[in-house]
Amino acid sequence: MNIQWFPGHMAKTRRILTENLKLVDVVIELLDARIPYSSKNPEIDRILQNKPRVVALNKSDLADEKISKEWSSWYNSQGYANIFIDSLKGTGVKELKRKMQELMKDKIERDRQKGRIFRPIRTMIVGIPNVGKSSLINRLAGKSIAVTGDRPGVTRGKQWINVNNEIQLLDTPGILWPKFDDKRVGLNLAITGAIKDDILDIQELASALLQILSEKYPQNIKERYKLDTLEGKKGYELLEEAGRKRGCLVSGGQVDLTRISSIVLDELRGGKIGRITLEKPGEDIYRDGEEDDTETN
Repeated sequence: MNIQWFPGHMAKTRRILTENLKLVDVVIELLDARIPYSSKNPEIDRILQNKPRVVALNKSDLADEKISKEWSSWYNSQGYANIFIDSLKGTGVKELKRKMQELMKDKIERDRQKGRIFRPIRTMIVGIPNVGKSSLINRLAGKSIAVTGDRPGVTRGKQWINVNNEIQLLDTPGILWPKFDDKRVGLNLAITGAIKDDILDIQELASALLQILSEKYPQNIKERYKLDTLEGKKGYELLEEAGRKRGCLVSGGQVDLTRISSIVLDELRGGKIGRITLEKPGEDIYRDGEEDDTETN
């Protein structure tokens, strides 16, 4: 599956991030806890440089707890403050606020010693589409402020939001990169819903997902889809068998592959297959190449 997707507004968003970085004190880099590598925009490090940041890994309730602990240890070893959160339920959000204040503690104290009037910490959330930025903003604010949606790219433009007397948030649209140097990155983004399903072949996507899960979480899919055996079977065969077990049939007894594909993807994204993490620290899938700035709509 060769996925190439870079809407034209994404390039504008990169410029917005760069221009407004000087206005903020600390950055929240929001990732998907199920795919920390793939949900990281490779341009972020170049844009942020040495700006203080907290890495917040969202949708932690859907991620494998054991692997999440491995990721936390890895980020600690790299010197990054990190926190696993669930922006919908609010898990970890208080700790996220504390980590931001901790990062700014020395600067706030220096300002006070110089007689400068205290002002709220200014922060900016950066992350790819559909990683949960708007939901996190609403959770931080304690009320519905930002527009949310279950499809990528709902947030538009930029807006300053007063979270409370201590924090101000600059919201920006989600961003993606113009190409994926490793096909597995694009695949993981598509599987978790960061790329719109209507531009993809969902049968191919669901087949690839079942192939991955047969290797990483075999017991989960055997139990969920009542599969007899996984041995020697490819993703497409597993998809067809799952469709038969679920009764996704059309006239003539053929499996409705589109229907079962939608079911499998929805159940993965909703956590019904189990707590799944598709990447571990140290796996050789991270992008090293330079991005092509060509824009397509």
